[in-house]
Amino acid sequence: MKKVLEGVKILDLSRVLAGPYAAQNLADLGADVLKIEAPWGDDTRGWGPPFTTGFDGNDVAAYFLSCNRGKTIIRMNLKQDGGKLRKLVEQADVVLENFRPGTFERMVGDVPNDTILCSISGYGATGPRSSEPGYDLSLQARSGIMSITGEEGRPPVKVGVAWIDVITGLHATSAILAALFHRERTGKSQRIDISLWDCAISALVNQAQNKLASGKEPQSMGSAHPNLVPYRAFEASDGWFVLAVGSDAQWQQLVEILKIDCQDSWSENSGRVKDRIRIEETLSKIFKNDTRKYWEDFLVGIPCAPVNTIGQALGDIQSVERGVIWSVDGVQTLANPLRGMSLTPATPSNPSETSFDLNM
Repeated sequence: MKKVLEGVKILDLSRVLAGPYAAQNLADLGADVLKIEAPWGDDTRGWGPPFTTGFDGNDVAAYFLSCNRGKTIIRMNLKQDGGKLRKLVEQADVVLENFRPGTFERMVGDVPNDTILCSISGYGATGPRSSEPGYDLSLQARSGIMSITGEEGRPPVKVGVAWIDVITGLHATSAILAALFHRERTGKSQRIDISLWDCAISALVNQAQNKLASGKEPQSMGSAHPNLVPYRAFEASDGWFVLAVGSDAQWQQLVEILKIDCQDSWSENSGRVKDRIRIEETLSKIFKNDTRKYWEDFLVGIPCAPVNTIGQALGDIQSVERGVIWSVDGVQTLANPLRGMSLTPATPSNPSETSFDLNM
């Protein structure tokens, strides 16, 4: 079956995570993605250990494999081969780049009118920080997410993956798909300016809205939720599990199952938020009496789950059934989560298999 982006040519000039992640999404959807790396390769090739066998049979950092599936990869000195780069740009439907603002234009000049250009940068093409570099950790610090991540009164903690890069890659994917649809309808291309900063700020969602509404700065609360109670991790007799009560009906069900003697005001979430400490202390005493498996079975219908390791999550029965791991030429990678779109893993190709003309 024909894939949805079959025939679309993507020139991937990006490196590290956000751009490559977006390009990999497009490759999985059927686009022909040509990735150009510097002569020394993408930075993430060396971001290990662990190192493992890559798609080309050579050892590479596992990090690189997480976002470069299904691409034809060549190496080129872009500063010396500007003419060749220009010819590749002219062939592409979409160019994806994450140089500092202005760098790509100096190398290539004007982009053809029918070519979609998606530029990803730390802070965007405009503004007083536009020339500053932006790595995920520095953006996590400046954006405020680290101020609300971790335990109360403890040092700041970053999200355990490059959260802002992944979110930016998803926004870039959406923007490129929308631009392709717009060009299909109107014949007009788009110039897309996406920054890690803008994506990080927008992803603060309820926490930023809480600040706008109340004027109070959100604080780190560990696994607890600023707007819901009980909604956090509790310690069972054999480890940690989470309880996520998201409605008054779920709370009432929990009260009946556990036979909790509670205040009338706790029937509404606002009352539970005000009396957070008492409720959490009550539940903590109860949950220490049995195992995580016991509570998960006992609290049927109420969202709860053990705090798994990554390996446990990958081996979960739902992961197995849903096929969350793909094997591509014998290399295991995480599957694209889109379903129902005839989605199969994009297989890596060599330069002779790309629809780009490399004979320049």
